Amino acid sequence: MRIAQVAPLAEAVPPRLYGGTERVVSWLTEALVQQGHDVTLFASGDSSTSSKLVACCSQGLRLSGVQDQTASHLVMLDEVLRREAEFDVVHLHIDLLPFPLFKHLFHKSVLTIHGRLDIPDFWPVYEAYPEMPLISISDDQRRPVPCDVNWLATVYHGLPQDICPFDSQGGDYLAFLGRISPEKRPDRAIEIAKRTGVPLKIAAKVDKADQEYYDSQIRPLLDGCDLVEFIGEVNEQEKCSFLGKARALLFPIDWPEPFGLVMIEAMSTGTPVIAWRNGSVPEVIADGESGFIVESMEEAAAAVEAATHMDRSAVRRHFESRFTATHMASAYVEAYQSLLDSAFVKKLHLVASA
Repeated sequence: MRIAQVAPLAEAVPPRLYGGTERVVSWLTEALVQQGHDVTLFASGDSSTSSKLVACCSQGLRLSGVQDQTASHLVMLDEVLRREAEFDVVHLHIDLLPFPLFKHLFHKSVLTIHGRLDIPDFWPVYEAYPEMPLISISDDQRRPVPCDVNWLATVYHGLPQDICPFDSQGGDYLAFLGRISPEKRPDRAIEIAKRTGVPLKIAAKVDKADQEYYDSQIRPLLDGCDLVEFIGEVNEQEKCSFLGKARALLFPIDWPEPFGLVMIEAMSTGTPVIAWRNGSVPEVIADGESGFIVESMEEAAAAVEAATHMDRSAVRRHFESRFTATHMASAYVEAYQSLLDSAFVKKLHLVASA
């Protein structure tokens, strides 16, 4: 199959540091190539891939200092449209902009929604273009959309089996990984550490938008607290070691998380996840097998002790059974084929009725 993968330009594919969507696009692209597909990746020029790379800007825009990325994405999408005849399927990973631009190509285009859908500002485009073939990254992600749209499939994220290697021993600290923001609830993670007396390490970035929240709400909780260590942003290699050496990953979210990539990264290393029952969490975690789904601070504290006795090899097996890049690529190919088959049937009906 000839497949175009169209990535966001904010980061390289894969990203150097933070960048969940670009990382998933990289894993998907490489897995599709390994399965024998002819893949072309539209991305920033500093991307690294075994597919055919079409460089749509010299480097990831976040690191280049570009403030508004709209113009660069429009230029890239125009290039995809110019070359669309070269592909059987165009797989888009850019929210909103493709809806009006690709309305004549809905028979061969699919858009994965990587972000949240509970923001009413986004809904008009779904109402205006309900035929756009969409893929969700969890079933829960679909729930807020107030209108009927063309959901083609739900495809869970997956990562290469060897990228976050299994660690049979784990360690004695709790891990918080990701981004400091109110919806991620690092304050809950700090409270869990204080309640249980188990050290917490926070490896997270602080965006400009969240600096005031960090300064006013989180930093005071860290001052004078020897149990908690703030590490800051970590790279890919550091991240996997950080997760693998933890007793458990804390995922105390307070928002409808569409997927939560860090959960499967932790499970890949054998580290169980302690997560609040929000968003995709019940779809990703097998409660009592690969982690614990909690709804209170008391339950979270009890789960910290229970995680000590959890079979880390069972956590890894849960990851291998559902969340590898191979699983993800195969599920996407099935979705692509479903889209093409449906388009072919519609074409036959049109011919028969002419």
